Amino acid sequence: MASEHIEHKLALLPGLPGCYMMKDVNGHIIYVGKAKNLKNRVRSYFKSSHTGKTEKLVSEIRDFETIITSTDKEAFLLEITLIQKHQPYYNIRLKQGTGYPYIKITNERDPVIMITGKIAKDGAYYFGPYPNVYAAEETVRFIQKVYPLRRCQGHLGRPCLYYHMGQCLGACFKEVPEEVYAAQIEKIKRFLNGNVTSVKRELSEKMQTAAAAMQYERAGELRDQIRYIEQTVERQKIISNDHTPRDIFNFYYDKGYISIQVFFIRQAKLMKREKRVLPIINDPVEALTTFILQFYNRKNNLPPKEILVPANLEAETIETVLNIPTRTPQRGEKRALLALAKKNAKLVLDEKFRLMELDESKTSGAQDEIFKALGIPSGHTIEAFDHSHIMGQDPVSAMVVFQDGRPAKKLYRKYKLKGEVEHQNGADEASNTREVIRRRYSRLLKEHAALPALILMDGGQIELLAARDVLENELDLHIPVAGMVKNDKHKTAGLLFGPDDAIYEVALDHKSQGFYLLQRIQDEVHRFVITFHRRTHAKNSLSSQLESIKGVGPKTRTKLLKEFGSLSKIKEASLEDIQALGIPKNIAQMIKVSLTNTTKV
Repeated sequence: MASEHIEHKLALLPGLPGCYMMKDVNGHIIYVGKAKNLKNRVRSYFKSSHTGKTEKLVSEIRDFETIITSTDKEAFLLEITLIQKHQPYYNIRLKQGTGYPYIKITNERDPVIMITGKIAKDGAYYFGPYPNVYAAEETVRFIQKVYPLRRCQGHLGRPCLYYHMGQCLGACFKEVPEEVYAAQIEKIKRFLNGNVTSVKRELSEKMQTAAAAMQYERAGELRDQIRYIEQTVERQKIISNDHTPRDIFNFYYDKGYISIQVFFIRQAKLMKREKRVLPIINDPVEALTTFILQFYNRKNNLPPKEILVPANLEAETIETVLNIPTRTPQRGEKRALLALAKKNAKLVLDEKFRLMELDESKTSGAQDEIFKALGIPSGHTIEAFDHSHIMGQDPVSAMVVFQDGRPAKKLYRKYKLKGEVEHQNGADEASNTREVIRRRYSRLLKEHAALPALILMDGGQIELLAARDVLENELDLHIPVAGMVKNDKHKTAGLLFGPDDAIYEVALDHKSQGFYLLQRIQDEVHRFVITFHRRTHAKNSLSSQLESIKGVGPKTRTKLLKEFGSLSKIKEASLEDIQALGIPKNIAQMIKVSLTNTTKV
């Protein structure tokens, strides 16, 4: 049931196109959507019954905002902008870069052919994407042998090695006519667009000529080039009668999940496919439309000449926004490819459901058990902290992040603590906790980033109270904090929770998935901080030993550490290796003698 605040806002909604942003209890945007009629769409969230992820979204909504647009097209564009800016939890979010390699022919007086991961508006020719870097490299190597451009730096005043090998047109020592480059580039373009008949015929003729002239080594090279075409190009099934680069999108939807398949048709062949399975809130047709718009809004993405989509999709809107012809084929091979994409999407989603049945209780279900045991609203993100030091030396802290019961390792963080730790005084753990909590969450506030639903401190009441003190009294944040406690065998026992004056231990069933997840979080943060501390301590210990050597200052220590990385490797290094870093011979000798004496002791 909607709150009184939301009911009042619903009554004021206009029946116009635009975007809406759903917010949680902390004011963070958790979902962005678009609508042709804002009044009808937004009201549907609160006035209709829902299941699955939509039900979970609605349970977390505490407020919303709307932005009116003039047209539905503007709403599409604004939605993509807002999603990329706020990265809402419940939206489909694509990474900014595709990571696909492309083949590039540069736009310059003496062009070269190369592999790149960046697409720029520089007048160059781009071909791809290619399934992997190896395939692209093999193709470039083949082209450099058959249709060479420039392979050297140019203007060397003498022929380069590649020129003698027949893989450079000679920009190294002469001016190559532009029309010669143009002719080669035209042949390369035909080859990369899938027309290999002419190049195969040309190579066969050259091979026969070389064999007739008893140039058997050259004939063997040409034979290998023909085999490359047969094995890597012609072996792929031709699936299109034309050579139009096109992308094909289709989907399958069931139980709140959409499975999307993207087929990349290049050189008249299926060069690559991409698959995604995503939980969605809105209609699957709208979800696929949003996906496609984000797909081509990423960096380093070369748009095709044509997009094929299933019926009911807003093809005209996609075409208008992207300025790429967008069609739904009615018959023939293109329709068959669209059907094949849908079939693959269904197979992927069916497999996903089978795995989810096995995995659900161990991930998000287990995380919900922890929230329920603490008596707090369920959330998606848990952040856990632990500290490490040796007798007060080299204090560090580390944080791990679990989202819906799964470790999000890209979000892990390590901290070198500034304060000195005196192991005799337990309050120092509080000092370490205050420092790391202050640094972590003041940064999140500064960046307007999403906050976790729960913070776990590896330790007891001291760490719990210190963390809560910084959050509430310094940062004005009210994030639940619990302490992970261990038994006398140093094994996970439970959680400490409650107000400052009445902290109690929360018992979890030791055979439950929630308890297993808590064990995993505690073990993971402990592993992460110990690994970090060992590396820090080893590096500092090495630095300390080098400090004691006469004549070795901060710059020399930095050079040695950067080059060799460990004390043993410096000891193994020769005098010449150390001198090669720009270290004077007398200082290098002193380093060798000092470290050798240290070893003997």
